This record gives sequence, structure tokens and C-alpha cells, in this order.
Amino acid sequence: MTDVRILPLLFALASPASAAENFDTSTQIGPDPVLPEPEMSLLPDLKVAEVIGWQQDEVPVVPEGLVVTAYARDLANPRTVHTLPNGDVLVVQSRGPEGKPVSRPKDLIRGWIMSIAHGGGEQKASNLITLLRDTNRDGAVDERHDLLTDLNSPFGVAWIDDMLYVAATDAILVYPYTLGQTEMVVEPEVLTPLPGGPINHHWTKDLALSPDGESLYVSVGSNSNIAENGLEAEKGRAAIWQVDRETGASRVHASGLRNPNGLTFHPETGALWTVVNERDELGPNLVPDYMTSVEEGAFYGWPWSYYGDHVDRRVHPQRPDMVETAIAPDYALSSHVAALGLTFSYQSALPEAWRSGAFVGEHGSWNRDAFNGYKVVYVPFVDGRPSEKTQDVVTGFLDGDSARGRPVGLGIDGTGALLVADDAGNTVWRVAAADGSISPSPMGTDQVASASAEAPPDTGTGEPAQTEIAPATLPASTAAPSGGGQ
Repeated sequence: MTDVRILPLLFALASPASAAENFDTSTQIGPDPVLPEPEMSLLPDLKVAEVIGWQQDEVPVVPEGLVVTAYARDLANPRTVHTLPNGDVLVVQSRGPEGKPVSRPKDLIRGWIMSIAHGGGEQKASNLITLLRDTNRDGAVDERHDLLTDLNSPFGVAWIDDMLYVAATDAILVYPYTLGQTEMVVEPEVLTPLPGGPINHHWTKDLALSPDGESLYVSVGSNSNIAENGLEAEKGRAAIWQVDRETGASRVHASGLRNPNGLTFHPETGALWTVVNERDELGPNLVPDYMTSVEEGAFYGWPWSYYGDHVDRRVHPQRPDMVETAIAPDYALSSHVAALGLTFSYQSALPEAWRSGAFVGEHGSWNRDAFNGYKVVYVPFVDGRPSEKTQDVVTGFLDGDSARGRPVGLGIDGTGALLVADDAGNTVWRVAAADGSISPSPMGTDQVASASAEAPPDTGTGEPAQTEIAPATLPASTAAPSGGGQ
């Protein structure tokens, strides 16, 4: 096996010099990104920020009018945050399943890259959900309780009708849960299995509760970069599922989405939005990650094409019929920023400049020779659509060629401040109005519309065309979930 100490030299020898450092990444932000010609090499472009963590007196950087503080430190790889209607915040901490098969030499290299990018050394046990409580709404946590432990790589959560839904990597679990509880005493039921191992390339499964409260939407990422593990391994993947909350019956809502996360509904239009990590190894400036509304039955290109009809020649067999149906996403975020978090700001108590759009958590690049991402950006919206270029909101995660932390999931806390889960820094950051403004009362992440509110039209339950990649049926060989609330 290759000594990891010489891997950087191998990358230098195998990868041709690219134009990443001279490329204007801002040209790939917005509805019509610049897409250069693909660049392919024996080994991918590489620049990894080694995690060094935060000193006790260090915090990220925010613009004038905002203030940032540590909401919770000493966590174990916090990935997502979720606010309950009473203001309690759930922090989902997780690491991916172990034992993923290696199908290519590149997979060994990628695993080494990810180990550096997530920080080395001894790490606390993860795969748990911690409850944070700010009893007097002063922006500081007064109580901290580990609500669930020993879960199987959890990510998304949702709450309604005294039921807590947890998306582990292989199933959606349901727990009876009354607001205010600080411990779980009942074992979960399985609402529906989800595609899990043994490969489980993109293991994160995010959740969003529909505005009518009847359905859960769950993200299921692809099982590869560009289907190199075969199409059979992609069944049920690269898609967003709709799951009936009462019965667990599921179908594909949209497909062709390589690795969707940050599922959330626009509070004014009721449209489902997501951020998506696009494919790697086409060069430092392809393919832009993106944010998009998610149309029912739509196909977004993966693996055969990107940004509509831009064909990926590496994928065999080619499918021009599928490329013809692919639609382009709404808004590009630039290449390899690894967008993983998304939240709308309309119900926040932030200054007006930050209260009519979306925040996006960009975990940061590795498949480039110049860093991209490693920050939280804001996208202004007008009439339910992105209207301007992104604006940097939370920065300072990079320190030269090192990273103090990496932002992932985002949310609005019970006081109306922005929360940022920093998995590499093991911290949740709180970004609030500098003048101390807070919302009149807590508002949970899950927003169920009133009976009088206008609901999105029902467009039927027909399957999308991409049945061989993401069939509208449950995977036949999904194992029962491991772990629970012990």
C-alpha cells in the first residue's frame, strides 16, 4: 500500500497544472454559470485544508450589524441543527458508517483526503442527538442533554404531533416525544427503510416536513461519483423521496440529484428547496454545486448530464433520452464548495438586510487546487426566487492552508438567530443581531400551514421517468436499522 506521506507527490505528478487559481469563481454564482471544458487526469486536483480547530478565544468573522458567539462547544461532529416549537435546539452529531467497500484506487486516496479534512487524532463517540435549552432566551445554553445515542449515522430530524422523526442512514425512525422531554424511554419504530450499505457512498439522509404536515421529504444521495459502481447500486438513490407520515409509503419526488441536502420549504411559496453537491473529477471548475427548487417528477441530470444537457462523457451507456428530459437547477453556488446546509431567514430576528433570503452552509472544497467554500453565504430572494449574487456572512474558517472548522447544517434558533453547525470545529455557532434583537416567541424549524393557507397543487402520484436509477419503490434488500435510543 502506498505510504500516505508520498501521496501529495503523486498528486503533483499525476495532475496537470489547472486554471483554478486564475478562474473567477464569481462567474459560477447565479442562474447562468460559466461552465468551462472538462479537465480529466489520472488523479484529481487536490488541495485539502487540514483541521486545526478553534482556540477558546477565537470565533468566526461576521459583517457589521451581526455578532457571533459559541452556542455549544465540545460536540462530536455536529452536522445539523433543528429547532423545536418550544425553542429547544436538537444538534445531530454523526459520522459515516464504517467498512465501505473500496472499488477503485481513487477511493483509497479519497478516504485519506476525507480523514484530513475532518480532523485527525482521538475523537469523541458520535452518532447522537443532543438537546440544547436556552431557558431565558438570552442566546446562551442553560441545559444540555444527550437525547438519543448509538444511532446509525443520523442526519435529518422533524417533529410534529408529539412524534420525533429521525433519518438514520438506513431508515426513518419514529419516537414518541413530547416537547420538554430531556430523555427518551421508548424504542423507536421504523417508518420506512432507506437505501443503506454496503457501499453507502453518500450516507447523509436529510428530512423536511411538508407544509400540510402529512409527508416527509428525505434526501438520498448517489452511491458513487458518476455511477461507477453500476446502476443497480443506484436504485432508490440520487433522489428526494416523499414518505407518507402515517403509513411509511414512499415514492420518488424528484431524481437525478447527485447528493441533495438542506431540504427546506420556502415559507412564502411552499416550494421545496435543496442544495446539491455535484460530481467530481472534471477539473477544479466543474461542476458547480447548486441550490434549486425541487419540482415534482423532475429529473436533474445525474449521472448522464449536468446543468441540463451538458453531457458527462465518462458515463456508459450514454442516455440521450434522459439528457433530453434533464432540467437545469435554479442557482449555481460555484464548483466544489460542498453546500450541505440551507435555511430561509424570513422568520429570523436578524437585521433587515439578512431577513429575506436563504443562508447556505458551504463545507469547503477538496477537488480543486485553490480553496472554495468554507463559509456561510446569503442569497437574497425576491418573489420566491434568488435575486442577486451570494454575500459572505460567516467566514474565518480558513487560516492559510488550515481550517479552524467547516460549516455544515444551518437553522434559526428560538430567539431568531442563525445557528451554524461546524462539524470539524465541534461547535455550533450563533449569529445574532448586534443590537440584541430577538423574535417575540420561539418558532420551530417545522412550519405547518394553517387549514386556510393555500396548499401547493396536487400533481398526482405518477412515477418519474428515471425508474432504472431511482425507482418509486422501496429497495428490496435494505437492512433493518441499527441503534436506537438506549
